[in-house]
This record gives sequence, structure tokens and C-alpha cells, in this order.
Amino acid sequence: MSTTDAKTPAVTGTPSALQSEHGSTRIAETVVSKIAGLAAREVNGIHALGGGAARAFGALRERIPGGTTNASQGVSVEVGEKQAAVDINVVVEYGVSIADLAKAVRRNVISALERMTGLEVVEVNISVDDVHLPSEDDHEDAKETKRIDTPSRVA
Repeated sequence: MSTTDAKTPAVTGTPSALQSEHGSTRIAETVVSKIAGLAAREVNGIHALGGGAARAFGALRERIPGGTTNASQGVSVEVGEKQAAVDINVVVEYGVSIADLAKAVRRNVISALERMTGLEVVEVNISVDDVHLPSEDDHEDAKETKRIDTPSRVA
């Protein structure tokens, strides 16, 4: 081993915004999945994220006092030192072009992640799990109205 090998650390690949001579930054998968979920929800035509079971569990959580929306619901990620890959399950609004919607989601997710984290997003895979029909909202509103308008039998 020569003296130059002992003095200089091994540098592999190209440097990233998250690594410097002063240290490195590691971003947790939960952070990346939250950013991706919020960015995907910003796109018009996305009704919800997640599969049926995840959406049902999320709706239940929101009804509990103090419960919040899970921003990373329907999103899974793999995060490395310099790169990230994202998988998103979505429910789209009826009538929206799914191909155009997928492009917009990818563009928004990649832009948000690269801007906020400095990670290179290598892929955003989108799975369309369902189509939301406007009549489903009317049906849910009718259920809520019926429950609210029904007088209680207990004093």
C-alpha cells in the first residue's frame, strides 16, 4: 500500500449533492414516500392513492378524532445513496386520459423529489387500481345525509 492510498479516500462514481468532503446526508424512505405521495396528489385527475384495503384503512384513520391522512399511502420507494425509485398505486377520476395523467404524475413526482432531496429519480412506476365514478360521490353523500338526518332512538 502506498502513502497516497492511505491519504486519499476512495471515491466511486460521480459526486452528488448529498455527499461532500464535509460529510454525507441520508434521506429516509418515509421522507421520500411522503414527498412523492403529496406530489402525486397535486395532479388533477388523481382521486386517491393506494389499493382498496389501504384506502379503506386510511378512511377509517381519518374518522378517528385526531387522525390524519397518511401522505405516503399507496407509495413505496427504494432509496439509495444517490438515487430513488418510486411505485405509486392510484385511483383516477373517470374521463381523464390515463396516459396523460401518468406523464403528469411522473413529471411532478420527479421534479419534487429531485428539487427537495437532491436524489436522482430513476423511475416512477404507476399502477392504476381503480376509476372513480362521480356517481360514487353522490351515493356516499346520500349515506352521510341519511345518517345525519335519522333521529336517535336513545335519549
